[in-house]
Amino acid sequence: MDMIHFMWQQSRVILVLKELLGEFPNLVMTTDLSCSTALHTAAAQGHIDVVNFLLEIDSNLAKIARNNGKTVLHSAARMGHLEVVKALVSKDPSTGFRTDKKGQTALHMAVKGQNEDIVLELIRPDPSVLKLEDNKGNTALHIAIKKGRTQIVRCLLSIEGIDVNSLNKAGESPLDVAEKLGNTELFSLLKEAGAAHSKDHGKPPSATKQLKQTVSDIKHDVQSQLQQSRQTGFKVHKIAKKLKKLHISGLNNAINSSTVVAVLIATVAFAAIFTVPGQYVEEKTEGFSLGQAHIAKNAAFIIFFVFDSLALFISLAVVVVQTSVVVIEEKAKRQLVFVINKLMWLACLFISIAFISLTYVVVGEHSRWLAVSATVIGGTIMLTTIGSMCYCVILHRMEAKKLRNIRKAESRSRSFSMSVASDQEILNSEYKRMYAL
Repeated sequence: MDMIHFMWQQSRVILVLKELLGEFPNLVMTTDLSCSTALHTAAAQGHIDVVNFLLEIDSNLAKIARNNGKTVLHSAARMGHLEVVKALVSKDPSTGFRTDKKGQTALHMAVKGQNEDIVLELIRPDPSVLKLEDNKGNTALHIAIKKGRTQIVRCLLSIEGIDVNSLNKAGESPLDVAEKLGNTELFSLLKEAGAAHSKDHGKPPSATKQLKQTVSDIKHDVQSQLQQSRQTGFKVHKIAKKLKKLHISGLNNAINSSTVVAVLIATVAFAAIFTVPGQYVEEKTEGFSLGQAHIAKNAAFIIFFVFDSLALFISLAVVVVQTSVVVIEEKAKRQLVFVINKLMWLACLFISIAFISLTYVVVGEHSRWLAVSATVIGGTIMLTTIGSMCYCVILHRMEAKKLRNIRKAESRSRSFSMSVASDQEILNSEYKRMYAL
C-alpha cells in the first residue's frame, strides 16, 4: 500500500512538472543557492520516475555539480538509491569519474554506505575507478576501512585487479589504516587478500612528508574557515537586510501615529478655547466686552490660553509637514521623525499645562487642593515620561556613536572576519534594542 501511494505521488509530481515545463522550458536548468537542480533533489530522495523524466528532457542535467563539486551521482550513491544510480550510469558512464572539491568520486560516497550493489554498479562500467584517489590520496578501499564497512570491504576485495597496497598521502596502506583503527576483522580480511604494511610503517615519517602533510592540513582548514565565514557573512547580511526593512516600517508607523496624534491635539486645543468655564459675556457688563470670557482676566486663564494656543499651532504645523513632505531616503526620514516627535512632546506638554491651569479656575477657591493635586500628579507623570524618553534618546545616541567607531575600525581593517563581527554587533546593539525617537 505504501509503494502504491509512493508511486501515485511521483506520478502527480511528473504531471505538475510537465505543466510547468510546458510554460517555462528553461525551468529545468534552474538552480538554488547551492547550485542544486531539481534533478539533485529527486535523486537524493530516490524518486526514480522523476529522475528518468528529467533525464529524458535533458541528460546534461547529470553533469551539473553543486557548489561543493558533488554531482547528482554523488548524492544518489551516498543516499543508497540503487535504481537512480543505474539510471545515471546508463545515461553517462563517465560521470563515475567526476570528483568533488575533496577529490572524491561517487564510489568514494558509495563505500561510506551499506549498499554493495551500488558499489558494484559504479565499478561495472570501468574498474579503473577503484584506483582514483581523493585529495588526501585515499582510494575507495581506504575510505571503506575508515568507515568500518566490513561488507563493503569484502565486496571490494572480491574484485579482480584491486590494489590492496595503495598508499595515501600520509604513507598509509589499507592494512595500516585497519591496524590504526584497531579493527581486527578488517585486518584479517586484508591479510587474507595479500595486503601488507607500507614501507615506512613503524618508522617516523620524513621531514618532507611531515611538512607536506602539515601544509595540506593547513590549506584544508583555511579553505573550510573561509567557506564558513562566507556563509556566515551571507546569512548575517540577509538578516540585517530584513531587519532594515522592519526598521523602515517602524519609522513609517511612527510617522502615521504622529499625524493622528497631532490632529487629535489640534482638535482638542481648538475646541477647548470655545468651551471655557463660565462661557462668555453676552450682555453689556461693566469692565467686560461682549464675547469676552468671564474668566479672561484670571491669571490661570491667561496661562491656559497661551499654552493651548502653542499646542494648537505646533500640532497644525506637524500636520502640514506630514501632509506636504514625502521622504524616501531612510536617514532623512529618521531625521524628520526625530524633529516631529520632539514637537509632539512639546504639544503634549503644553496641552497638559493648559489643562492643569484651567483646573485652578474650575475647582474654585474652596477646593484649590484639587487643582494642586492635579498639578502634582500630572506634573510627575509628564516629567517622568519625558525625562525617561530623553534618557533613552541620549543612550541611543551614545550607542550610535559606538557603532560609528566600530565601522571606522572596520574600514581600517580589510579582514573579512572583522566585517562579520561588526555586522553582528550592529544586529545586537541597534536592531534588537528599543529606543526613543
